[in-house]
Amino acid sequence: MFNMPAGKEPKPGAFARAVSDEIRHAMTNHRVSGAQLAGMIGRSQSYVSTRLRNVQSFSANDVETICKALDEDLLRMLTAAVRRMRSH
Repeated sequence: MFNMPAGKEPKPGAFARAVSDEIRHAMTNHRVSGAQLAGMIGRSQSYVSTRLRNVQSFSANDVETICKALDEDLLRMLTAAVRRMRSH
């Protein structure tokens, strides 16, 4: 079993970084800034920025909400993230 220190979230792994890359790509395609995305998903700009910079990971709920807000297909985004992760 894997034990993490209490209150300490691990650094984003390869998949989490690939997901944030895909989110940034979708934001560019939709011409949406980090501040705009934050407003669209009901989070602070700081929260979104921290995750887009791979300091922390987006949650599964965040990714689902972002896909809905940007009218992106969730499965397509996650599949693209897996491909991106495997290519690096």
